[in-house]
Amino acid sequence: MGKTGVAIIGCGAVFGIHADAVAKSGLAELIAVADINERTAEKAAARYNCDYYTDYREMLRDPSVQAVHICTPHYLHASMTIDALEAGKHVLTEKPVAISTREAVQMAEAAEACGKHLAVCFQNRFNPTSVKAREIIDSGLLGDIKGIRGIVTWHRDGDYYAESSWRGAKAKAGGGVLINQAIHTLDLMQWFGGEIESIRGHADTRCLRGIIEVDDTAEATIYFKNGARGIFYGTNCFTDNSPVLIDIHCEKGSLAIRDGELYMTRDGKRELLTCDQTATGEKAYWGLSHEKLINHFYECLLRGTADYISIADAAVSVGMIEGIYDSSVNGRDYIFGEQQILKSLTGQADSENIKPDI
Repeated sequence: MGKTGVAIIGCGAVFGIHADAVAKSGLAELIAVADINERTAEKAAARYNCDYYTDYREMLRDPSVQAVHICTPHYLHASMTIDALEAGKHVLTEKPVAISTREAVQMAEAAEACGKHLAVCFQNRFNPTSVKAREIIDSGLLGDIKGIRGIVTWHRDGDYYAESSWRGAKAKAGGGVLINQAIHTLDLMQWFGGEIESIRGHADTRCLRGIIEVDDTAEATIYFKNGARGIFYGTNCFTDNSPVLIDIHCEKGSLAIRDGELYMTRDGKRELLTCDQTATGEKAYWGLSHEKLINHFYECLLRGTADYISIADAAVSVGMIEGIYDSSVNGRDYIFGEQQILKSLTGQADSENIKPDI
């Protein structure tokens, strides 16, 4: 069986991570890239010995392209994904899946109608620390979860937003620290903690008022249906990029993810369980889990299965962000059970109804 023909839309910061992962997978081949900046697209194509386009719609007409990666600014994810699906392509989109749950529903409906695979890049779920933590939670070794804590304290200044102005625009980014930096932590919190009952939070702009329209600081209390309680804090106002902290407090012990290491405390003893793999290069802090996720996506295409991170899974973190913003504005709990859009988002078609076309 031949390799999957791949195209990548968007040749910005995350492009190289995706292109390298495709090349290393052995299951896929980069056929083309697209970017509205012709020089950027041309350089990317020369680096990876493939075709380039400045109009992604023209690229979608290429029958050798069977799958598309969406690596563009947030506000373009939904429209480009739907265009690719309707052109008969499978899609892997970067996070966030969309800038609203309403858009996520439209994307899921398009995937089902077209019979194509649609996966989302939340690569931190593939970190060894995340995989092991989820395994221990599911095993019941530590009993039920009582609480979970996620802390993100990073640094983003005016220059960061100036180099890509869409990041600071509410309509284009969909938010600030919540949707651009902390969304991975929110996703892991719900992946570990389970279904959410309600959320109460606050979002603010503390350091970049007058420079950006979006939040640089946010906090929330998350109430899970199983009775567990989560607390979250995220900011881009720190003076450095500190390691993300995740603590999971259980009945019979606890788990802690610290600087790429997972620790378990049980019976008064603290044990290092596993470490995340490191990478080299400009984006080394992203680790190697993009490669794992992308390789897994192409394995799913070849098998005709859908056990990747689905749009229904990925939309939960978008719903959490919408909930924090709603709560911040209205000063009340945001009830997930009353959100009909999230309730209607049941995911894509069953795998037997999806056409691999590989």
